[in-house]
Order: sequence, then structure tokens, then C-alpha cells
Amino acid sequence: MSVRPLSIYTYQAAPDALKNRVILITGAAGGLGSAISVAAARLGAELILLDKSQRGLNALHDKIEAEGLTPPGLYPLDMAGADGGDYADMADIVEKEFGALHGVIHTAATLGQLAPIEQTNLQEWAKTFQVNLHGPLMLTQAMLPLQRQSGRSAIIFTGDARNKAYWGGYGASKAALSGMADIIAAEVSGSDAGATTITCNTIDPGPMRTSLRASAFPGENPNHSPAPESRAPGYLYLLSDEASAINGEHFGPPE
Repeated sequence: MSVRPLSIYTYQAAPDALKNRVILITGAAGGLGSAISVAAARLGAELILLDKSQRGLNALHDKIEAEGLTPPGLYPLDMAGADGGDYADMADIVEKEFGALHGVIHTAATLGQLAPIEQTNLQEWAKTFQVNLHGPLMLTQAMLPLQRQSGRSAIIFTGDARNKAYWGGYGASKAALSGMADIIAAEVSGSDAGATTITCNTIDPGPMRTSLRASAFPGENPNHSPAPESRAPGYLYLLSDEASAINGEHFGPPE
């Protein structure tokens, strides 16, 4: 039986721990997504990187390739405008090109409008929910059949406990995402020798030195927040076989 680390952020993966694993990462060109992508590539993962920024994806591709690692597959897509058909097409391409899918990591997010509910622009609210909730739902729904065929597989959502005053659509969509993750975890649970075939968990990584954080707190010294690379081990842990029996958990920031 695997031993759960005292903190998922102190997890040290064995070399090649993700070899022959196909991992899809959304928001891959962002601070957190990029950090996880590089860390997973170093463990031998085959990556599919999704982001709205083609330039950001190209830069990340070059960074991974420069280390002599397996070049990732790139999938430029703006989740603000994508619908179910777009994700179904993506699932078909992933199955055709990779033949399997062993993990989906959701880091894509938009801050939207931070304002009192009375002053909330409803179009901006809807766009925020599209990126932070509906996009992850449609992507997960489209990829689940392939994940079921692939054996051990993980779904990891990125949470943020911001259901408080003035956080508007961002706070509400992240709260809804947490609830959706619980539903998915309950639906995919089913044991085989004590381990679920698909696991679904949520990580709230806390403050990080990212562009999203800078947008939310423009007056903050970014050096006061840890680098997103410090959070990547938590995601690697939940991808690993050591976490194959962990399902439906919500992990908070490091203490």
C-alpha cells in the first residue's frame, strides 16, 4: 500500500515515473501550467499542451525540447469560445495520435471582473464561467471515454477558495468547480484491488507568482509569493501510481 506524503508538495518522484504516460494540461502556457508541464516532461510524460496563446505554447515547446525531452503536442484553443464539438474533435485527435490518455490537469482560468454583484457585467460573468467551469466540464466529458480505456488515469482540477465579497464570477465559478469535482469523483469511483481506475482530485495551490495573481493584486510585490514550480510536485503526486487510491480529495496550499 502506498504511503501518502505529509505534504503533496514535498513529493519526490522516481526518475521516469511518468514514462509512457500521456498527460493533457490546460492553461499550459501560464505560470502554473508551464511549471507542471516541464516537471512532467522531465519524468518522461508525453504531453498534450492546451492554451489560447500559440506564442506561449511555442515557447514552452522549445524550452522542453531544449532539455532533450520528448517534444510535446500543442493544441491552441481559446476555451472562452470553444463548445462541446471542439472538445469532441480534440478527443478524437488525441485518441488517433496518442492512443491513450492517463491524466488531465486543469489549470486554465480567467480572473474576469472583480466587482460587487450589483455592478457585475453579466456577459463577463458568463465568459468567466465558460473558461473556469463549463470548459473544464466539456473537456472532461469528452476525454473520459479515452481515459477509461487507458487504465490508471487521473483528473486534477485547480481550485481557489475565493467565494467571498467582490470576487464575482471567479469566486463563484471556482466554488462550482469544487462541487463538480466531487460529483465526478463519486461517479468515477470503483475499486480494483483497492485502487480506482480513474481518480479525480482538486488542488488549491494558494498564492503563486503568476500573471493571474498579479492581475488580482496589482500592488503586491510578486517576490512575496512562491514560484509556481514549488506547487508542481503536488500535481505529479496525484498523477503517480502512489496516489491511485486517492479520490475525491481537496488539497489546500502548503502550511
